Amino acid sequence: MKLVPYAARDATSRGRAYKEPAPSYRGEFQRDRDRIIHCAAFRRLEYKTQVFVNHEGDLFRTRLTHSLEVAQIGRSVARALKLNEDLTEAIALAHDLGHTPFGHSGQDALNACMREYGGFEHNLQSLRVVDVLEERYAEFPGLNLTFETREGILKHCSVKNAEQLGELGKRFIDGKQPGLEAQLANLADEIAYNNHDIDDGLRYELLGVDQLNQVELFAEQYNAVRSAYPKLAERRAVHETIRRMINHVVVDLIENSRTCLGRSKVQSIGDVRNFGQPLTNYSEPVSKKVLELKRFLRRHLYNHTRVQQMTQSAKKIVEELFIRFMEEPNLLPPQYRGKPDSDGLASRARGIADYMAGMTDRYAINEHTRLFGSHEPA
Repeated sequence: MKLVPYAARDATSRGRAYKEPAPSYRGEFQRDRDRIIHCAAFRRLEYKTQVFVNHEGDLFRTRLTHSLEVAQIGRSVARALKLNEDLTEAIALAHDLGHTPFGHSGQDALNACMREYGGFEHNLQSLRVVDVLEERYAEFPGLNLTFETREGILKHCSVKNAEQLGELGKRFIDGKQPGLEAQLANLADEIAYNNHDIDDGLRYELLGVDQLNQVELFAEQYNAVRSAYPKLAERRAVHETIRRMINHVVVDLIENSRTCLGRSKVQSIGDVRNFGQPLTNYSEPVSKKVLELKRFLRRHLYNHTRVQQMTQSAKKIVEELFIRFMEEPNLLPPQYRGKPDSDGLASRARGIADYMAGMTDRYAINEHTRLFGSHEPA
């Protein structure tokens, strides 16, 4: 497929931190994708929570299934807009590599534990995984991914942290944008979790169809399904509704982005980065519907009593493990014990954060059981 002039291209990539010979029979961004798929951090996503703790059920989404869904949506949009599918897929597959066990509650707990030592943020940790922590290659640390893939992984970054990242952090300081493939991967992430968290919430009986029919984006598709298939079983009607919701938002994203790009007159990826605002987004009516859905999910699913009970338990596990490892670093694998530094603790804390962020839900629970004698936090 012929790419538009402002798409990312292998031949014009800003390259890798460590120079390598060009790959045979595949492009640079294909190589990135393949390295991500084969790394240990990607495999661990299978047992990291999306909303529900992994052992709550076999059919709930994990970080792995979520990442695959993001990649599918991202590739579809990239193809329609004639952008680089391989780069979009690589970013989508890598975007959650640094996520802690127990979803956002685990991240919040680890960030609180790390407050005195630089904090913890999963986007930065994902970058740290691919730049430093993966140990697979003889000639360089990490996965040595291209600048463009790393740019897409780093969705958010404070100016303070950006100042430590050289060229990669410069856009956060200068107020510039990433390439379009990175912009798309970010939106594909949002589309995937918004719609599929509905499915998991219904499956876990934390949400009801009557509740969801208060949300315009759900109601208009559900009512259309019920009108066309009045005798359809409720479960199938829900699946059909979610499928149509995703399609509705994706089609709008493609059509609105195409219009925005046409008006912008951008001619290169440099123009995209310098444009000052994202060039991929939904239309205003669909943006309002998506925002309404996000607020509904925050109020009725993420803050649901049963989810909060799981959240509090998960936070306690993370907190107690962190404190124990700080007090007894010999409990850590040698590579995570840190090195002596000026305050004697910051390096140790970062090593603990690396270790704990790499844990799956199951591993964290088992570690807690091993050290405290019960999977339940004290």
